[in-house]
Amino acid sequence: MSKTAIVSFAIFAFSGSIHAQTMDHSKMDHATHTAAMADAQRQAEVARRGKDVMPFSLPATTHVFTKNAEGGVQRVIAKNSADAGQVSLVRQHLKEIRRQFLKGDFSGPSHIHGQDMPGLGDLKAAQPGQIVITYKNVTGGAELTYQTSDAILVAALHKWFDAQLSDHGKDAMSGH
Repeated sequence: MSKTAIVSFAIFAFSGSIHAQTMDHSKMDHATHTAAMADAQRQAEVARRGKDVMPFSLPATTHVFTKNAEGGVQRVIAKNSADAGQVSLVRQHLKEIRRQFLKGDFSGPSHIHGQDMPGLGDLKAAQPGQIVITYKNVTGGAELTYQTSDAILVAALHKWFDAQLSDHGKDAMSGH
């Protein structure tokens, strides 16, 4: 196969990949289309406000939220684990978030996601020590583990994780 044929095939495969990732709005009813557009608008607004709070690049990282019976794990990793700058910024941010959250300061998520973010009210109302938050470096980033024996706070953490998954769109994923 010639170099031109290989390049042409690569361009065709790439454009097909992009097309497959876009939504086919012609197959949506009006309500579904409106909801998809609202989600996209919300995610763009969250990404814009996120720059005020998160020192790292949202598109260069992935947020992974894993729920468990005691709360869950929030992991942020650089999509390129060799990007020492992003990894350092992620680690710096999660250490700061842990410090703030342990003091009951949830101003970062409030600014990014809004005061009415699901779960946030209950998290703000938690008494010191009700939620144990541990920090850990991981390959390409860091993670925070949230643990509590209070069923209301576990539910709040799960709602909070779900809201972040929705708001961060393609830059977030649910863990196992």
